[in-house]
Amino acid sequence: MVATAEREALERRLDVLVGEWVMEADFPGLETPPGRCVFEWTLDGRFLVQRSEAPSPAPASMSVISVDPETGGYTQHYYDSRGVVRVYAMTLADGVWQLLREKPDFTPLAFRQRYVGRLGEDGDTISGAWERGPADGSGEWERDFGLTYRRRGR
Repeated sequence: MVATAEREALERRLDVLVGEWVMEADFPGLETPPGRCVFEWTLDGRFLVQRSEAPSPAPASMSVISVDPETGGYTQHYYDSRGVVRVYAMTLADGVWQLLREKPDFTPLAFRQRYVGRLGEDGDTISGAWERGPADGSGEWERDFGLTYRRRGR
């Protein structure tokens, strides 16, 4: 069990994400206009909600990020306009934000997924990419599409 002070410190580490962001997706062979993403605290600062609006082919989405009171790890519960529901193990340390899905949850695991984003020194840019790999864990990760966040109005 994670002590209250430690849990609160882990929650405060997520403050780097709070605010409004412009999302720039780099889908191979497609020109895609930017989208919008907002991170905000809810329920007395226990959960960080991420809402994203993006042009096709990306879906609109909502995620809820929390600290696991048993392990101190982060979990992201993801929902989108296609009806997709997924759970990602999440880390945010040393300027690297990672989301990882390697086992079935609410949906079968047709492929593994991960997002790795690096926070810029100014704290206003996260440059990263979604990758995918075979469900059985064999083979290497392959780039699916790039995804960069740029903070708006800070």
